[in-house]
This record gives sequence, structure tokens and C-alpha cells, in this order.
Amino acid sequence: MTDTAARTAAERHTGVRATGTRPLASEATVVDLEDGRAVVVKRGSGPGAASAEAAGLRWLGEPGDVPIPTVHGVDDDHLVLDHVPEGRPDRDAAEAFGRGLARLHLRGAPAFGSPPPGGPREAWIGLARMLNEPHDDWPSFYARCRVQPYVRQGVDQGLFSPGEAEVFDEVCARLPDLAGPPEPPARLHGDAWSGNVHWATDGRVWLLDPAAHGGHRETDLAMLRLFSAPLLDHILGAYREAAHDLGRPLTPGDERRVPLHQLFPLLVHTVLFGGGYARQALAAARAALRD
Repeated sequence: MTDTAARTAAERHTGVRATGTRPLASEATVVDLEDGRAVVVKRGSGPGAASAEAAGLRWLGEPGDVPIPTVHGVDDDHLVLDHVPEGRPDRDAAEAFGRGLARLHLRGAPAFGSPPPGGPREAWIGLARMLNEPHDDWPSFYARCRVQPYVRQGVDQGLFSPGEAEVFDEVCARLPDLAGPPEPPARLHGDAWSGNVHWATDGRVWLLDPAAHGGHRETDLAMLRLFSAPLLDHILGAYREAAHDLGRPLTPGDERRVPLHQLFPLLVHTVLFGGGYARQALAAARAALRD
């Protein structure tokens, strides 16, 4: 993204003159404003990506359980939101985040696979397409929208053999038994890897870059584990305590189900990056079947 495009988008959506820019990532720029604030201008990864992210941020931020950057505006190409300066991991912040995430999940969603209000059916997770299509139960949603489409892409790309694809088919067929006790749909961030868990200078943990949807709360927790969020034990311990205090403790066997919930992000990484992620996804599928 050019500095000119970032400045123009920031001024259009905030109504304040831009005074400077700083690179943040390949498709994101920090724009300093005349009133002393700073915003991030992000370019969407594909059609509808910016609006999908904006809808997700607003939905997750609405109850105030976890800090979420304010969205100042969105158009076909750009998303403009508050810049949150980076800090360092801290135990108190980790535990507060765990408690807040438990509350956020219990805010619920209309259905498994439902998009955030105003969010598109055809959304994104990072650079990959992601379908948000409401289902009555989690196993059917997870199989149809989070496992099977990416396995098919993996086969088409030569990353899985037909025999390996059958392992994922068996997982999908057995999902009603593997999923554990039924739960109502949770309000999920959807892409809670460590890079989207942002430790800020204000002493809090913020959530960034969501792929928000209605899903199973164990999916967010499995994503936190997959890429080793800092102070993970403190986050998960506080989450578990808060869920119990709120009257919705995690159900027995949640730790055994971690590989099942990690299938989705591993399959997404497989179709995007190939290589070792295909082996990890296959190993996770086999581990899920051993439950």
C-alpha cells in the first residue's frame, strides 16, 4: 500500500488531516493524525475482506469483554482502525484476557457458522477464503465449512493423497461422537493465534485481525495453543476459572479435543503454505480419531 493511499483513506474515514505515515506490515500502515491520534490503515486481502474484518471487530468489541480496536471506517479496499502501541506480555494482563475471553464466548451467536451482524457469508481467514454459513449443530458446520473445503483444495494441490483424504473423511463422519457434549454457539474471534493476541502498552491484551463467526469456544482455545501464545498457562487457567464461575465450565475431555479443533487452522495453513502443515494436519486428524 502506498503512503498516499493510506493517508487518503485515513483522512476520508476520520475527517482529520494526516501528518505522517509509518510502515506496520506489508498491507498495513500507521497514519499519524493532526489531532495527535494514530490509526492503522489496512488493505483487505481480497473482495469483501475489509468489510468482513470490520464487522467482526464491531461484533467482538460490542460487549467490552476484551479490548478491540475501534473501527473508524471501511470501504471496498481499506479498513481504518485505532492504532494500539505494542507492549510486553504480563501475567496480570494474561489472566484478565483469559477471563474476558470466557465472557466474550458466552455472549453467543445466532448459529454455528453465522457471520457477525453485517458480515458477509464469504469471508476470509488471513489470505484464505472462509465460508460463514449458519448450521444448527457444530459437527455439521465444522465438517462442511471448516474441514472438507480445505481438504479438497489440499488434494487438488497434490498435498494430500486420496488415501490421506479418507482420514479427514472419517473425522467428519465421526464428528458427532468426537465433538463432546453439545454446546450453544459461542462468539468466536476465529483466528486467535499468538500474532493476533496483542500485548499493549496500556497493560491489556487486545484481539486483532478476527475471522469472527459463531462456533465452538474450544476452537479459539485450541488456536491459542497451536502457536504458543505468551503466558498461555495463565490465559487458559483464568479462562477455565471464569467459565466455571459463570456457570458454563468447559466440558470434560476438552484437552483431548484440542487436535480436532486445530484441524481448521492447520488445513488453512496447508492450502496457503503447503509443506509441513499438511503433515501436521494429518497428524491432528489421526490424533482426533484416537480420542
